[in-house]
Amino acid sequence: MNPLSLLFGAGVAFRNSLYDSGTLTVEKLARPVVSIGNLSVGGTGKTPFAICLGELLKRRGIALDILSRGYRRASTTTALVDPRGQPDQYGDEPLLLARKLAVPVIVGVDRYQAGLLAEERFPSRLHLLDDGFQHRRLHRDFDIVLFPKDDFAGALLPVGRLREPHSSLHRADAIVAFDPLRISGINAKPWPARRTITLPEGSGKAIAFCGLGRPQQFFEALKMQGQELASEIRFRDHHRYQQADIDRLLRAKSNGAADCFVTTEKDLVNLGSLVTQLDPLRVVKLQIELESPEEALNFLLDTLERRTGCRL
Repeated sequence: MNPLSLLFGAGVAFRNSLYDSGTLTVEKLARPVVSIGNLSVGGTGKTPFAICLGELLKRRGIALDILSRGYRRASTTTALVDPRGQPDQYGDEPLLLARKLAVPVIVGVDRYQAGLLAEERFPSRLHLLDDGFQHRRLHRDFDIVLFPKDDFAGALLPVGRLREPHSSLHRADAIVAFDPLRISGINAKPWPARRTITLPEGSGKAIAFCGLGRPQQFFEALKMQGQELASEIRFRDHHRYQQADIDRLLRAKSNGAADCFVTTEKDLVNLGSLVTQLDPLRVVKLQIELESPEEALNFLLDTLERRTGCRL
């Protein structure tokens, strides 16, 4: 292992040991907390999965809220997301969650304070903790980890993308797996899943662009759907689009003799009012589907009841 990754891994192990031993304080909310997280940096589909799980819970009549850090927002205060707001206020993913699920989404660097605000203002029966696997300061009653194929052979930061080693999966209760799990000694329940995309009707050559953690997955999915691409343009994850970016995209469309643009719902949030200049624009819906959603949900609810004494 690279010396820098060894050093990073030692720091991660030391921090986790402080929580495991009770040296570092863990705050507990009154209502159950279900964490959705991963081992790596970006691009594993946490937001689409949160939407998937949120929809399953809502169909069972279970009121929920979402607690999120609100990555790259301008403020550090704890706040309720207004779905009509802007990503600079709340972060792009919290805005997308609020718009898609129509449930309270509270952003805050301190997720415990965000949870207290949620419990004070809303009658939710549980909290979904967005990107929560490493946020150990907040007690969780169920941990879900998304584990894509790329993470099997991944290296720890700063050389690779992993924030924690594979051994940390022992803390997980369920692992959303897009490929068969090949990790021994892990007792978490495997939840087989697949990624899907919904491409709006239309035809012609497209300029595909996105600001995602793993953009190539998006471009490859488009090609598998039969979308002809004139160009693939990558921006950094959570990119806030500016006029210079729009000008670049328009030049690419002209130079590539393309007929349209294609991007994701997350990028649509970050485009804001600039979106009117990209015509026609096809917005792709990225989804994660569990192979056995009812079985997974029953396992989650049964586990929460056993651990908290609360039947949801």
